[in-house]
Amino acid sequence: MLEAFLVSTGVVALAEIGDKTQLLALLLAAKYRKPVPIILGILVATLLNHAIAGAVGAWLAATLGEAPMRWILGLSFVAMAAWMLVPDRVDRLEEKPPRYGVFAATLAAFFLVEIGDKTQVATVALAARYASLLAVVAGTTLGMMLANVPAVLLGEVAARKLPMRLVHGIAAAIFLLLGVAVLLGAGSLG
Repeated sequence: MLEAFLVSTGVVALAEIGDKTQLLALLLAAKYRKPVPIILGILVATLLNHAIAGAVGAWLAATLGEAPMRWILGLSFVAMAAWMLVPDRVDRLEEKPPRYGVFAATLAAFFLVEIGDKTQVATVALAARYASLLAVVAGTTLGMMLANVPAVLLGEVAARKLPMRLVHGIAAAIFLLLGVAVLLGAGSLG
């Protein structure tokens, strides 16, 4: 359980740096200048999104069995490694103020932008890999918060100073190692 939590936290925190949802956090922070509702919106959106993704991953693991899941997971992690090397962009936010407040705007934007995102796909794969759904969802959510809260609090200045290619390279290497380990059968899938 601790391994699932720590791996999930680390993988998602690294994968999120420079990701479109982190760019969205920067844009929301610059536009609305209200960090608390933005951070709370990110937290709630991530919990909802990753709980759904984790449930899908756990269901896939239970449905497919260990042998097919080993191949699917191993190849998924290797594909995630390649995907990490592709930089993300996010379109500018519309200029009108949010109708239901900053929290609701953040919640909706993050939930929608996270659908099909690298970190959501990683959550599905991690939940399929580890038996503890709670540890995976808690870890991936913490990873999102570790990457996005500083983006909200520090804004674009911090984002420009981070060596994005290095961070993405490290995240890609971790995904590649996870994929190879799964393909080679290191540990059980539970």
